[in-house]
Amino acid sequence: MARPVTLFTGQWADLPIETMCQKAKQFGYDGLELCTWGDHMEVAKADQAYCDSRKELLNKYDLELNTISTHLDGQCVCDPIDRRHKSIASPHVWADGDPEGVRQRAAEEMVKTAEVAKRLGVDTVAGFTGSPIWHLLYSFPAVPPEMIEEGYAEFARRWKPILDEYQSLGVKFALEAHPTEIAFDIHTAHLTLKALDYHPAFGFNYDPSHFGYQHVDYVRFIYEFADRIFRVHMKDVYWSDVPTGVGVFGGHMEFGDNRRYWNFRSVGRGKINFENIIRGLNDIGYTGPLSVEWEDSGMNREAGAAESCEFVKRIDFAPSDVAFDDAMQKE
Repeated sequence: MARPVTLFTGQWADLPIETMCQKAKQFGYDGLELCTWGDHMEVAKADQAYCDSRKELLNKYDLELNTISTHLDGQCVCDPIDRRHKSIASPHVWADGDPEGVRQRAAEEMVKTAEVAKRLGVDTVAGFTGSPIWHLLYSFPAVPPEMIEEGYAEFARRWKPILDEYQSLGVKFALEAHPTEIAFDIHTAHLTLKALDYHPAFGFNYDPSHFGYQHVDYVRFIYEFADRIFRVHMKDVYWSDVPTGVGVFGGHMEFGDNRRYWNFRSVGRGKINFENIIRGLNDIGYTGPLSVEWEDSGMNREAGAAESCEFVKRIDFAPSDVAFDDAMQKE
């Protein structure tokens, strides 16, 4: 095993944290990536004593903790806020639901999350940023270029102060590049870094599943952002080889509907080429955890999580420390 294999708990937040630890150990994982919803990592409660108790709990089950994730409140920092966000924002972030107030409180929550990470001895927070311009994706009515430029400027205005705090705390933020975020493919990832003036505290939580169904080169992403891949999610996706009744935008259908062009699958059961991903990660010298984000609407999650752990441990390997033909060279 070249890297620890961990389980992201975001899809398991209905379970108490100790139950999650028991199951992860039973499934064979080396650690957890704790989400900041449910009772897994409660930012509002996370003083030093709370953080120490969380570390002790994971140690009890011989589990590592090297990442916490704040996707839900992070989404609220830059989004145009509407009633959908009430279902994901922490109650104190939503408060009265005033859109600008929600965005400002979400920004404050991001800084508090970095402070919690520091108390935990964790150097990376993964999550979402939201986007003021995702709704402009399809250019009709025609979108003037300056509207996109203004969107990236607004993103930078809201996130640079947050990232300055991260940098002062010695913590990095890893955006999971993803449709609905400010960065969702290679081009927009470059635009995002440029807008932030390549802030040293900002990088990516690499997840190939979000690129695969878009037909974005997910292996090339590794090489283009070699110094900005702070964390890695192992998640798979299936897309159809033939035309379907519902295209890449999802047709307002629920995940799992077999009429969709694409659906997430348990790791190893979709179309992502994880062999090439491991080789790419080896090439860039990534030594961090491989965190399984398990999402498959058609499979029992416990069976899927256990199988995914086994798959990732089998597919992962350390890079070579010798050239294979060295022994054939004469002095």
